[in-house]
Amino acid sequence: MKKISLLTLVVLLLSFSRQPASNNRVYAANDFFSGAKKNKVYTTADSTNLRLTLTDSSLQFADFGQPKETQPCVFVDPTKTFQTMVGIGGALTDATAETFAKLSADKQQELLDAFYSTKKGIGYTLARTNINSCDFSSDTYTYVADNDKQLKTFNIDHDRKFKIPLIKKAIVAAGGKLTLFVSPWSPPSWMKDNNDMLHGGKLKADYADAWANYYIKFIQAYEKENIPVWGLSVQNEPMATQRWESCIYTGEDERDFIKNHLGPVLYKNNLSAKKLIAWDHNRDLIYQRASTVLNDKEAAKYVWGIGFHWYETWTGGTMQFENLKRVAETFPSKHLIFTEGCAEVFNMQKINEWWLGEKYGRSMINDFNAGTVGWTDWNVFLDENGGPNHVGNFCFAPVHADTKTGKIYYTSSYYYIGQLSKFIRPGAKRIISSSSRSELLTTAFANTDGSIAVVVMNDSGKNIPYHLWIAGKAVEVTSLPHSIATLVF
Repeated sequence: MKKISLLTLVVLLLSFSRQPASNNRVYAANDFFSGAKKNKVYTTADSTNLRLTLTDSSLQFADFGQPKETQPCVFVDPTKTFQTMVGIGGALTDATAETFAKLSADKQQELLDAFYSTKKGIGYTLARTNINSCDFSSDTYTYVADNDKQLKTFNIDHDRKFKIPLIKKAIVAAGGKLTLFVSPWSPPSWMKDNNDMLHGGKLKADYADAWANYYIKFIQAYEKENIPVWGLSVQNEPMATQRWESCIYTGEDERDFIKNHLGPVLYKNNLSAKKLIAWDHNRDLIYQRASTVLNDKEAAKYVWGIGFHWYETWTGGTMQFENLKRVAETFPSKHLIFTEGCAEVFNMQKINEWWLGEKYGRSMINDFNAGTVGWTDWNVFLDENGGPNHVGNFCFAPVHADTKTGKIYYTSSYYYIGQLSKFIRPGAKRIISSSSRSELLTTAFANTDGSIAVVVMNDSGKNIPYHLWIAGKAVEVTSLPHSIATLVF
């Protein structure tokens, strides 16, 4: 068998990542596997102590050939590549920043390492923050004086107390780079037809230009603070009238605001490179909103992608992943990005329940397989009450910090997210990963360093031995009950 060096293997894998999804080039199995000495498996499992734990470092592939129907398999094909990963992360809200500020320096460092270090933590690379207040703020606020249509009084002093210091520390902890996008929950009350930042309402037509310039002022102010802004969404949850900050846009409203106001203002201020995200709401109406905006060429030229949340389950149904595929196949030049999700309603008695993590794993795997390029959890961490929150909308986060005792609680969702964020890095390309058993959910990516990460989640209550099969070679692995594992090779 011909031997190749690790460097040659990396070159081969990188060549896979350059191939379009439709390429038909086939590599010999011997060429692919002869450079791999050790393969690693990291596992998180219920009813065990396994939490992102290295459980095997010596798996060896062997000739396998045609699997039988009785042999569970996960089939991986690195020669077929799809979307490129932007990153995985969470929102740095006022609530997260205020919780952080109440902790001791050593606990602050623990949290920064836990989320942003690739060695000590789960390596977050993506972040979101709010323009003006949101439900996860301790108060309702804006950055301008009332009725200042010219925005002469605009300043971000409010954010300098808690949010900006945390974002800067997160950037450092992430190695000096954090992909940040920003989202408004509501314009100032005087710009709206209900004269209220809460309870829905709509932007008054006379203030469309002022509101578009508001985004520009915010981005410029943050960048003066040495916080680069990668992108922005038009409006958080534009079809939800909430008891907290909210603002309603129909599809036509959002299309026209982008086309006639926000898009041109971004270009006018040399910010056209910022990634503009439309919708930023649930999967249920995502196709209707995407088609309304993107079928208008003048609006579509400003839009980078479509953002979505997972709260369509409020109806009692399940997550609607097929709707994402409809958008991806209809508008292949645009991007899908998960912009928010959390488990509701917070209850400290449920903080160790396993379903929290499985909800994340199920969503992330299916979202990525549908074409999603970035995945942003809601609050990175919260306090012992699931807040602070000025409207009592307390929710779970991957980590909760007791601001009275300093104790840090890591939920199962932290580890489930980490099974992907730690091993699937920005620039990675999704490759084929297909399971022969419905209990085994899987996705896989080829990283720019040549490594391949295959994620396998078992949402059943039984052990499932299976073969990871690539081009006629396979290795046997056992998936533990209610577990998620990442195989890296």
